[in-house]
Amino acid sequence: GKWHMGVNCKTRHDHCHHPLNHGFDYFYGMPFTLLNECQNTDDPELAKSLQETYWFYTQMIILAVFTLVIGKLVNLFPVKWKIIICLAICGLLHFISWFSSYGFTKYWNCILMRNHDIIEQPMNLQKTTSNMLKEAITFIERNKHRPFLLFVSLLHVHTPLITTEKFQGRSRHGLYGDNVEEMDWMVGRLLDVIDKEDLKNTTFIYFASDHGGFLEAHRGNSQLGGWNGMYKGGKGMGGWEGGIRVPGIVRWPEVLPAGTVIDEPTSLMDIYPTVVQLAGGAVPQDRVLDGHTLLPLLKGTERHSRHEFLFHYCGVFLHTVRWHQRDSGTIWKTHFATPVFQPETSGACFKRGICPCSGDGVAHHDPPLLFNLSQDPSEANPLSADTEPLFDTVMRRIRRAVEEHHRTLTPVPQQLSPYNNIWKPWLQPCCGMFPFCWCHEENNKA
Repeated sequence: GKWHMGVNCKTRHDHCHHPLNHGFDYFYGMPFTLLNECQNTDDPELAKSLQETYWFYTQMIILAVFTLVIGKLVNLFPVKWKIIICLAICGLLHFISWFSSYGFTKYWNCILMRNHDIIEQPMNLQKTTSNMLKEAITFIERNKHRPFLLFVSLLHVHTPLITTEKFQGRSRHGLYGDNVEEMDWMVGRLLDVIDKEDLKNTTFIYFASDHGGFLEAHRGNSQLGGWNGMYKGGKGMGGWEGGIRVPGIVRWPEVLPAGTVIDEPTSLMDIYPTVVQLAGGAVPQDRVLDGHTLLPLLKGTERHSRHEFLFHYCGVFLHTVRWHQRDSGTIWKTHFATPVFQPETSGACFKRGICPCSGDGVAHHDPPLLFNLSQDPSEANPLSADTEPLFDTVMRRIRRAVEEHHRTLTPVPQQLSPYNNIWKPWLQPCCGMFPFCWCHEENNKA
């Protein structure tokens, strides 16, 4: 499915970020992510505000060149042709630099790979659902006689909502609902194969989402990114509950009783140590791991999550800290920074399209906002020293936890820097003779 970690570091073929260089033995899917451009929708998604800025400057340069040319022809400006030609060349280079980065997004980013080979560029989204499902099923059948780890990262329910004709119009909740129903059907097909191959009681299955609903995703009056109920905020907003609180569903019939509900905060970081324990391995001891095995909590040998603190980042910026106070069971949550909603009371960043992590689009709070999630899960009523007797005590404990957390971090290069977001031709995965990167796998066999 969707890898979204990239491919190359220094050359077009080094595959340093590829799944096969990070512990996996087989890969079928997108090395990047699903964008509106992959479906040729009218609304571009990749660096939308940056594209608008580039296009504005391009228009200004074009206007300046035309003005100088006309002025020169009618003798209004004593400008040399060399200056006009140089300005026109600079404008052309400016246009090429940004259009090559974003104008061909469908061809550069929307690609499908099997292992190290590109098999579709651009990918055929009408067939992607069935192809990925087929790959997952055949993987299970191929490995049913030995232990296996299958990670399926579905393109559903990510915008654009790629939904096959069979499921369009099924839901009362529009295209998003149709997409959810198709995802549900895909998961059901995988579970059917597990059952058919008599693997049900020996297979640990974990289903979850990586974030809450994307509130800014709209087409006209239709919301395309889901709904977060009573929880505030959504995807890409740092620490508001609506963007990070999602359910996890586990199935392991012979070991875990059906119908059990565990109301404890855990994290997707817990998957790694859980899988390592299931496989009989040991996690590395030379670093601090933020995840904890889920098995004691799932089996009932432990009543509380091992996460006393969870740190919620927006990019590289720590926005929010959650404290699961063990002696009382209270869950405190403090926001050091929150996105500035546009419009102010909308609960989302509709004017920007996505909330920023820093700069003028973020409000910093001193003192920080504090909520008692045990009593106020909607984060509607921030506490203060006047309304909460424990305010200062809680803030001191959280600040100490942040200091301890920072000591466990190792600085790394900024992956989301402007330079790293510019298209680099020498790193572009290409299935043909660059820049003619077009290919299609006619007979898609797993």
